[in-house]
Amino acid sequence: MQVVLIYATDDPKKTEHLLALEGAKERLHLFEANLLEEGSFDSVVDGCDGVFHTASPVVIIVDDPQAQLIDPALKGTMNVLRSCAKVPSVKRKSKLWYMLSKTLAEEAAWKFAKENGIDMVTINPGWVIGPLLQPTLNLSVEEVLKLLKGDTFPNKTHRWVDVRDVAMAHIQAYELPTARGRYCLVGSILHCSETMKILRKLYPALNLPEKCADDKPYEPTYMVSQEKTKSLGIDFTPLEVSLKDTVESLREKNFVSF
Repeated sequence: MQVVLIYATDDPKKTEHLLALEGAKERLHLFEANLLEEGSFDSVVDGCDGVFHTASPVVIIVDDPQAQLIDPALKGTMNVLRSCAKVPSVKRKSKLWYMLSKTLAEEAAWKFAKENGIDMVTINPGWVIGPLLQPTLNLSVEEVLKLLKGDTFPNKTHRWVDVRDVAMAHIQAYELPTARGRYCLVGSILHCSETMKILRKLYPALNLPEKCADDKPYEPTYMVSQEKTKSLGIDFTPLEVSLKDTVESLREKNFVSF
């Protein structure tokens, strides 16, 4: 990755510490630009994938607020954005098409419900696991199957939720007159390394993968609030139970044999 820094200075003392950084000789490029000059950033941002605009004047004792603070902050920001708008490379390329499809569908549903007086509630579950009702394999349960049969485990984090909790949430959202708005159903959020620990404890005789698929830092976990969901009376199934019931269902339907 190439790094471009823009400095409005020709004083080498203000940039020499950057050039001394490890890898700077190969990857760091310094350019001089003027925040107040439109087009000053055009050649700099051309070819960049992303731009971080972090420059804004910090002046405590101000004689001319417009010239010292407001113009550099406002015009500088707009000049950077105008330069970004001129080049095709500075665009966020969406690859999360499934997430986008769900988001657009829900937004359209809420708009229609509001315009037509429909009392709507949405249930948004994470990765749904648990006993299979159908004889075929679905994508979310297949994630567990991959953990059982793989040589390595992926560097990813899952938002697990039990299918029985999801079913109950739908019923409660329909039957409870207090149910309103959106409900995010996530029982546990674990990195695959932690999920593997549970599976090894449940099935110590199995030769389950112990190594991650890459050497990068583990994808971080995070929190999804359960407070609103619990207002539906949902008591989330422990992940150990969900995983065991999932694996046993996979065995029963001959997706795994041991």
